Amino acid sequence: MTERVEATTETTDSSPGGYAAARLRLLQEESRSGPPRRSALAGLTDQWLAALLGGGAGTSGIGGGVALVAVGGYGRGELSPRSDLDVVLLHDGSADSSALAALADHVWYPVWDMGLALDHSVRTPDEARKTAAEDLKVQLGLLDARHLAGDASLTAGLRTTVLADWRAQAPKRLPELRELCQERGERHGELQFLLEPDLKEARGGLRDATALRAIAASWLADAPREGLDEARRRLLDTRDALHLATGRATDRLSLQEQDQIAAALDLLDADALLRQVYESARTISYASDVTWREVDRVLRSRSASRPRLRGLLGGRGGSGSAQTPAERSPLAEGVVEQDGEVVLARAARPERDPVLPLRAAAAAAQAGLPLSLHAVRRLAAAARPLPVPWPPEAREELVTLLGAGESTVGVWEALEAEGVITRLLPDWERVRCRPQRNPVHRWTVDRHLVETAVRASALSRRVGRPDLLLVAALLHDIGKGWPGDHSVVGETIVRDVATRIGFDRADVSVLATLVRHHLLLVETATRRDLDDPATVRSVAEAVHSPATLELLHALTEADALATGPAAWSAWRGALVADLVKRVAAVLAGEPAADPDSPQQITAEQERLAIEACRTGGPVLALHARSEALPPGETAGTASDASTEPEPIGVELLIAVPDQPGVLAAAAGVLALHRLTVRAADLRAVELPSELDGADKPEGVLLLSWRVAAEYGSLPQAARLRNDLIRALDGSLDIVARLAEREAAYRKYPRRRGVHAPPPRVTVAPGSSQLATVIEVRAQDIPGLLHRIGRALEAAGLTVRSAHVSTLGANAVDAFYVTDPTGAPLAPMRAAEVAREVEQALR
Repeated sequence: MTERVEATTETTDSSPGGYAAARLRLLQEESRSGPPRRSALAGLTDQWLAALLGGGAGTSGIGGGVALVAVGGYGRGELSPRSDLDVVLLHDGSADSSALAALADHVWYPVWDMGLALDHSVRTPDEARKTAAEDLKVQLGLLDARHLAGDASLTAGLRTTVLADWRAQAPKRLPELRELCQERGERHGELQFLLEPDLKEARGGLRDATALRAIAASWLADAPREGLDEARRRLLDTRDALHLATGRATDRLSLQEQDQIAAALDLLDADALLRQVYESARTISYASDVTWREVDRVLRSRSASRPRLRGLLGGRGGSGSAQTPAERSPLAEGVVEQDGEVVLARAARPERDPVLPLRAAAAAAQAGLPLSLHAVRRLAAAARPLPVPWPPEAREELVTLLGAGESTVGVWEALEAEGVITRLLPDWERVRCRPQRNPVHRWTVDRHLVETAVRASALSRRVGRPDLLLVAALLHDIGKGWPGDHSVVGETIVRDVATRIGFDRADVSVLATLVRHHLLLVETATRRDLDDPATVRSVAEAVHSPATLELLHALTEADALATGPAAWSAWRGALVADLVKRVAAVLAGEPAADPDSPQQITAEQERLAIEACRTGGPVLALHARSEALPPGETAGTASDASTEPEPIGVELLIAVPDQPGVLAAAAGVLALHRLTVRAADLRAVELPSELDGADKPEGVLLLSWRVAAEYGSLPQAARLRNDLIRALDGSLDIVARLAEREAAYRKYPRRRGVHAPPPRVTVAPGSSQLATVIEVRAQDIPGLLHRIGRALEAAGLTVRSAHVSTLGANAVDAFYVTDPTGAPLAPMRAAEVAREVEQALR
């Protein structure tokens, strides 16, 4: 396991100054980087530490029974610019303790004076062996022990003993190592999906690569070697560049450093850097999965063989000395299960059966079993390419694979690791390991597509064509690998892919529509006025048929659920379901809703409106809400068929007589009380006819908010109402109060975060015949809605309705506005208003 560290051409004395100068020259050499620089840095450090040990005060009183040993990453010769120095001062126990302490100080203190991190210990071989038996991390470090200076026989004896102990104790210690790896992965996440990954600790990082070396050293199992060394090298090169850029011993690849690191590694940009890191992590993760399965198989085999061996030795009629071959159970043509894995049957001929890769993958996913490494590699090497268009069996096997649920993921990753997926779907290469900078997304593009198919499989009973739903789920974001609007680009790509797969012309058209409009329902439901007939009519014209609408509804939910927790909720699910119901009615030939007819409101909303009308002031209701979905509706997780109530936050209802500045005043009061607006809806409602009279207001505005307390508990509704009254009559200066708070924030700056892009305000043409739709996209900050409301009020506009939604740190708000006469704005005026609002937000 020891790697030879090449001697550096640098020579240095034992003083910190001499070593520091040589070290600096080495790190500044642009011609030397990667493994040669790490090896040279280790060699330079070896010389310095050896000189320190040889010149130690009192060395003569110790004799020859001392050795300096490098362990861990330093033992492997993998020294990054700011790596810790892991060393052990090994002695045979015969030395005087005071002389030994003086020698240790003579070595340790110059390292500390240099500002280098040092992980050190002073032990005899027996003490090192005992500590390793008690602490797995110590034992892993000692597996890479490398002699630096002193008595080489001490180091050799320690290495021999530690490796022998590790191999003897492997059946007990490897499960402990696996648990350690799993805990670390749960704590730090998966390297291949994180926007700011920890290159060392995250799953698929350098720690896992070290664990694979330890498994190999146990002689119990070995990792697949192809690509593994290259993956480790790329992660180490990235860490080197990170250390040099930051000047710190950090393993976290922060967003603000990624462009600089990419340039240092001669990569195009930060996305290219992340993609390379993800590919490396995926290689290590896959190798880990395969290796740990082999460890489990070997341990199970050993455990099962012991009773048979005891039976033979005891003379109780054992089954013979030969181990019974593992049973092989047929799963599909040419595919069998053996020892917990899916392998190819002995009679299988992948070179003559082009459908075999998909058939084996579908059988494995349906059985919930992994594809064996040998089977995948044989399929990748020998399988014939599928004819174009695919035969019906191939298309059916692909749909079966996608419909298997969670077990699809592992099988898909096995095929992808060996290049089978890109051979079947060449366009997949464009999205493979592609990062998504939007923090709402949990996955890379390719994994998001597979996760969407997994979510869609749980919704397949809701649609008449589950095959189209699953294929659309797999391909809905395929356009993200190309420039331009990914929905538009994806429509073109999916027509080609679906035709190649073998769908007929009608099905290809449906799939193209689903991909082109996969964001239509959620964007319309959360940003447009569903009571406006133009809104419903535009969706109906896009989807054409009830069957396509049914598929699009399921795809919308699967896509959002696979994106992340911020992308779907009971509230969004209810809005989308309402839109789908209205569009289905139009597609069925029912007349569109009359825009002048009274809007439906709940009994509570009607009560608040009546009370606001009678009192002439605002009326509030504050509720902690949870919704139980009706049978047949799933707005939570696609796999959860229960109707348990889903918490949707706190609902705040405000009814107030119609007057200028209501939106800005209400939003400002919420900001003052540190309430974060997750969603909002504003609309005018008709007053009950029995309230006609001379004092009757011209109308009542109903504001429905979904809010969360930024700190602590929610304020009392009475306090909110009092402040709203003061804001409306001008006695509460919201602008000044918010400015004071912003000034206070500047005095105590928070942790530096990602620089947000500037706000963007646009006009959505053709969205309504009754009003002009102003759409705002901006960073969600306290007081944002208040500032938008003030800007619209300053422009002399009437807000007919507002639809506010928040996705992670981003707010996407739509405002239906009219001029003072109640008419939509002229195009020139609408563009001018958009510029004014954008300027106000900047």
